[in-house]
Amino acid sequence: MKTNIITSLFFFICFTISAMASDLNPKTTADENTANKGFAVVELFTSEGCSSCPPADKLLAKIQEEHAGKPVYLLAFHVDYWNHQGWRDVFSEKDFTKRQYQYAGWLNLETVYTPQVVVNGKLELIGSQEETLRRALNIELKSAAPAQLNAEAQIEAGKLKLAYQTTNAGRSTALQVVLVQKVAHTMVKRGENAGRLLPHVQIVRRIQSFPAAGSGNVAVNLPEGFDPNDWEVITFLQNTQTGAIVAADRPVIDGGLLTTDRRP
Repeated sequence: MKTNIITSLFFFICFTISAMASDLNPKTTADENTANKGFAVVELFTSEGCSSCPPADKLLAKIQEEHAGKPVYLLAFHVDYWNHQGWRDVFSEKDFTKRQYQYAGWLNLETVYTPQVVVNGKLELIGSQEETLRRALNIELKSAAPAQLNAEAQIEAGKLKLAYQTTNAGRSTALQVVLVQKVAHTMVKRGENAGRLLPHVQIVRRIQSFPAAGSGNVAVNLPEGFDPNDWEVITFLQNTQTGAIVAADRPVIDGGLLTTDRRP
């Protein structure tokens, strides 16, 4: 009986010391967890001419607020095939429609639609399906990222000049550089959303693709109206054969300069 008490006391003391050491150095555990964290690139294909799209746009804003500071990268691509319905979406581009059709090929879909969300280039869902999107984000954020991307850049002579480094990018990989307007509002005068003031977040204004190497330098022309205070840059690595996104980074605009965001 006495031996059991001594043994129990010994393990209690060891457990207490271990717990105290963990409390004194919580950074070790946090660093280990952060190192294995995943990420999520969420692409919403939307249009001001689509009456089903405002709920998806609202959900994107909600996800943005809830995941502030996390490796969640939100992109709203405004497609142009709704423009013939009486209202031309001022943010729509033919290239964004082409990107959505590219996903239809990658994901073996029969057609495209709005609102559509694609997560990390490999899962698609209706853009207003909140619970499905949340489950997808939870899975991707808990999965270890297969590659790494670090990007640093600066604005010079009307261009975004970006230097990047990759790890485990693999073959057939493209570096996607996206210029994003953070917020906008549009009063729609015609079409399915006539009379509505539509709020938008994370509006893609330009996306440019480059063959990815282990490291390199690229440059993107800045569109008219670019403001480093109201826009941001998102970069990611994408497999050109499958569409899967394997890494992402967000260089932070600081005045006229861009520095790499190292938030977890």
